[in-house]
Amino acid sequence: MTRNRKARPERLFPPVAPGMRIGLFGGTFDPPHMAHLGASLLALKRLKLDRVWWLVTPGNPLKNTRGLAPLDQRIAAARKLTSHPRIDVTGLEAVINTRYTYDTILWLLARCPRVRFVWIMGADNLRSFHRWQNWRGIAKLVPIVVIDRLGPSLYAAASPAGQALARARIPEHDAVTLPDRKPPAWSFLHGLKSPLSSTALRALRRKAGALRKNATGKLKGGKKRAN
Repeated sequence: MTRNRKARPERLFPPVAPGMRIGLFGGTFDPPHMAHLGASLLALKRLKLDRVWWLVTPGNPLKNTRGLAPLDQRIAAARKLTSHPRIDVTGLEAVINTRYTYDTILWLLARCPRVRFVWIMGADNLRSFHRWQNWRGIAKLVPIVVIDRLGPSLYAAASPAGQALARARIPEHDAVTLPDRKPPAWSFLHGLKSPLSSTALRALRRKAGALRKNATGKLKGGKKRAN
């Protein structure tokens, strides 16, 4: 006779130890795509990180969340895409009930004071970083690495946040030292030139859904006329 085993509760956050170098990569990941994975692998290699944590957020305060896939589906899709021993996917923010990146990082630092965290963002996010809640505070909490993106990279450093943090920028060849530096400190990593965007992919998904709905409507209408 076998007993039904209860599923183990998911960890609050991935396994961690003092001294680890961990990249934090936040986003809705709707959908997750190869540019997300490429950015993570680039950061792992160039910064000599021990791990990268994907923080799948319940929703982006700066974006319209209507039509956003459920959190558990996005987490499952992200895990399926990454399937990497050093990339962890977590829905931590929904559990600890934080809405803004600053609050999430503050929560992690309070519980993992000896972990060397680095915030990972795409160049497109640096362009709009000045619109984030307490963005200057984020820059004072952890070092930041900005990953090259096709298009946005041309203007990212000239953005309001890029200019405000210009003195804290370190050369790319010294980026490996970021986890050991006292913030504010940030660097630009080149090498990933991907045009993929979750926003664009969501738009394509909505368009495909509308086309299917329209085609189904026409098909039903045709059947009625045939009868």
